[in-house]
Amino acid sequence: MDLMDGILPGATIGILGGGQLGRMMALAARQMGYKIAVLEKEKNSPCGQIADYEVIGDYQDLEKAEELARISDVVTYEFENISLETAKVIERIGKLPQGSQLLGISQHRGREKRAIESLAIKVAPYHLINDLQDLQRAVSKLGLPAILKTCRGGYDGKGQWVLKGQGDFLKVVEELDFNQQYILEKMIPFTKELSIIVNRNSKGHVTSFPISENIHLNGILHITIAPARIDKVIEEQVKAIGITLARGLNLVGTLAVEMFLTEEGEIFVNELAPRPHNSGHYTIEGCEISQFAQHIRATTNLPLGSTKLLKPSVMINILGEDLENVLSSIAKLADAHLHLYGKEESKKGRKMGHITFLGDTVEEALTKAKGSGFIKAEV
Repeated sequence: MDLMDGILPGATIGILGGGQLGRMMALAARQMGYKIAVLEKEKNSPCGQIADYEVIGDYQDLEKAEELARISDVVTYEFENISLETAKVIERIGKLPQGSQLLGISQHRGREKRAIESLAIKVAPYHLINDLQDLQRAVSKLGLPAILKTCRGGYDGKGQWVLKGQGDFLKVVEELDFNQQYILEKMIPFTKELSIIVNRNSKGHVTSFPISENIHLNGILHITIAPARIDKVIEEQVKAIGITLARGLNLVGTLAVEMFLTEEGEIFVNELAPRPHNSGHYTIEGCEISQFAQHIRATTNLPLGSTKLLKPSVMINILGEDLENVLSSIAKLADAHLHLYGKEESKKGRKMGHITFLGDTVEEALTKAKGSGFIKAEV
């Protein structure tokens, strides 16, 4: 099959990674009539539970990657921490329309910042850190508070340290391993955290979903509110940033753009994720097409669907420590949409599922969400 002509239903879509994002991609693809193959380290992963073919192996195992490519007509990835070499192998075979370039950019926070800046988009002031002297100079220049992050890896607050004062600085120095690179970012005093999901297919058609407002707890997304409670001017600026990045980075597939909005109305891009994103889960019920179905269309080079918001939505993540309470309070969810990811082991801080509440207004959706008792933060 020729990727440029579109990969039609009936073909097999290979997914690198067997987590919940892969699972929701696979569910959307199955609904459209595709078969699913997945590469994951263990059998019966969330995505593997509904796949036609499971390739069991490490993401860095190039032979397993080639096996996935052989049985698939097109391949995508569900998260950006797969091996770049694995992606390049499948790209050379001609079955990774997303390519490896944007993946490589998003795997290193320094490269990511420079790529965003190259498109005249603001990021928080930052310095790359290779040793203790670099860190000391960066703290002196940027001042505190600041956030120290590993350049590679890290998610949901892992690999990050908030430095509020000298005591935090001295404490974190003891934990650092300068065999890897870090980045120090000036802390932006924001009023809202926003995100936008954009999609682009190989023909250059770009769409964007309604902007969402996000609330984190302990570095993990807790609540997403869509549409975000922002004015029209900010909405247009955020949308323009998302589309500029999609085109400027030659996106094929999905790109989530996380941003900070300041009291003065400035917008700073925080992070990019070149795949469906936790803050876009509300689209499954809240929009005419979900981020997952749109991702499948983009990576198979089919026409992209309408991203129109059908209902204002509030999404709440279910973590390991929440699961028992959710299951014992199932009667409260008669007017909600419950998604559980099929993970066998429930751990504190592990994403086990999500709940989405819909309303005719944002306020109505929030009232329903608050009534469930699962919200732990001020909204």
